[in-house]
Amino acid sequence: MSRKDPIRAIGYVRVSTEEQATSGLSLAHQKTRIVAFARASDFDLVEVIEESGKSGKNLKRPGMTRALELLEGGGAQALVVLSLDRLTRSVKDLGHLVEFFDRTETALVSVQDSINTLTAAGRLVLNVLGSIAQWEREAIAERTAAAMAVKRHRKEKTGGTVPYGYDSDDAGRLLPNPEQQTAIRLMMSWRRKGLSLREIASRLVSRGFQPKVATGWHPQVVRGILGRASRF
Repeated sequence: MSRKDPIRAIGYVRVSTEEQATSGLSLAHQKTRIVAFARASDFDLVEVIEESGKSGKNLKRPGMTRALELLEGGGAQALVVLSLDRLTRSVKDLGHLVEFFDRTETALVSVQDSINTLTAAGRLVLNVLGSIAQWEREAIAERTAAAMAVKRHRKEKTGGTVPYGYDSDDAGRLLPNPEQQTAIRLMMSWRRKGLSLREIASRLVSRGFQPKVATGWHPQVVRGILGRASRF
């Protein structure tokens, strides 16, 4: 992007309902700071997108979506916020944003955090934050996989629902359900013989086996049960 012409920028301001009542980060305050920064930095502030009563726990916000679409579509070259937590409070989502700005060759400017990715120093800071976000995602994935493996070994529930083939006791331990275990063994045998998922579902219906889901014996239900059975 040429540095001779003013940088076309979008401002983004956000408060949650609770923050509006308890903090000084009102929409008007954020907007005033962003406008002042844009003037001092010779930015062409084409729009300030306001998001009221929206949490920063994820990026699923109409204003955030519009801002990213404008940047990706070439409507602006930079996004200006008062602080990074106005964008997101999630390290994971910050990692996604770092990737977005890099992919679209657009810039992020955070006034209070002194981050300006139009400069080498600003890009370095954001890349470090992105690396931290990536590390946290991978660490969480590793811890989750290890925990699930232990639970499967102990025959404990690995999620909010009891998998087909098992019941659970008051302590959350999984106890084999004889009838459902028989159905699983039949499914695995039929699959080894080359039957399709749809054919297996039809045989389960004809033999009177009851699924745990309201959708009935759908091929994808069979696929899921066979996949879980292979991990136990």
